[in-house]
Amino acid sequence: MSAEMTAEMAAGMKPRDIVLVVDDSPETLSFLTDALEEAGVTVLVALDGPGALSLVERVTPDIVLMDAVMPGMDGFEACRRIKRDSRVAHVPVIFMTGLSETEHIVAGFRAGGVDYVTKPIVADQLLARMYAHLANARAAQSTRAALDATGRYLLATDGEGRVLWCTPQASRMLSAAFAGFAQPGFALPPAARDWLRRRGDGKAADSVAIDADLQGLRLRITPVGQIGPDEILLQLAEDSGTGEADILKRKLPLTAREAEVLSWVAAGKSNRDIAEILGLSPRTVDKHLEQIYAKLGVENRASAAAVAVRTLNAR
Repeated sequence: MSAEMTAEMAAGMKPRDIVLVVDDSPETLSFLTDALEEAGVTVLVALDGPGALSLVERVTPDIVLMDAVMPGMDGFEACRRIKRDSRVAHVPVIFMTGLSETEHIVAGFRAGGVDYVTKPIVADQLLARMYAHLANARAAQSTRAALDATGRYLLATDGEGRVLWCTPQASRMLSAAFAGFAQPGFALPPAARDWLRRRGDGKAADSVAIDADLQGLRLRITPVGQIGPDEILLQLAEDSGTGEADILKRKLPLTAREAEVLSWVAAGKSNRDIAEILGLSPRTVDKHLEQIYAKLGVENRASAAAVAVRTLNAR
């Protein structure tokens, strides 16, 4: 954070938007810097893709204006690398270029861009687009912050299984499970990536279990919904790793979630532990137990656990 922004925050002022402009043309940089500063934003400048990547490691901009055609690493590749870094993947990237063919526009969106403007740039139009995307990005960030506050184990990936963002709880679980989670561009294991591809074709199971690097630890991933063109919201939970929930679901009149709860009850876990393991609230676990007692014709968790143990021992 710059000294200027720190002073603004200390004075109770709203920090200025930070715009990163990436372009190898001095004329374009001069034009955009003047227009953006006149609009009251803080401008950061990079002359090429590597310079932009180096800069975002130190400062997180609110939006990036990226020239598509530059010597060496072009803007498309620079954008792809930004999007693989979970710390800045949420930052919108607008491409600027003289290329207007459909293939180049498509390449920009595939690289992760949110918009595409052609040169010569009209400042008022660019500013209007920029503020629209800033508003959308902030709405998305507010939604993620709300999810963080609920204590849920949630993450978002693209269709290839690369993690775009996750709540703190999911981050801690993934960090404990996978040694490479902290690396930019971390992707879920092959089993999960294959499940995501098959899910896109409508051929996948409702959830998938994946083995972690840590021996004996398994995680289960369940889809929550599609929240963007290539952004899938998933729920993460610890998996028993023994298939006990599947056996209970098959042999008892329980839903998949009720069977999961009962398997952990049989393992001696408290309601609070079960809530943390499955990414639920304790109240939701209580509700599931009420349904389990009614369906099994028992009155308490000890009796329910006994039914589960007998069922599992009879397999």
